[in-house]
Amino acid sequence: MLADALEHLVSGIVANPDDVRVREKDLRRGRMLEVRVNPSDIGKVIGRQGRTASSLRTVIDALAGDEQIRIDFVDVDRRGSGRRSEHRGRRH
Repeated sequence: MLADALEHLVSGIVANPDDVRVREKDLRRGRMLEVRVNPSDIGKVIGRQGRTASSLRTVIDALAGDEQIRIDFVDVDRRGSGRRSEHRGRRH
């Protein structure tokens, strides 16, 4: 449910919504949601001084309740390999 909600939110703010992918990973300290977007959209997802990314994390944190969720934003080049953005996810 959280991955679907995050994918829906991110798809609404990018120019290439078909390239948005959210993958869940289970970590020792909780779950991580990895958001992959087109390289031209990574700036829109992060926003000025990380405000958009922070807002997305706030919404997902509210939906998650007490569950620990980490969100990482990754831009994806055309070959499909990912490169982590400068703005790393923070733990909630």
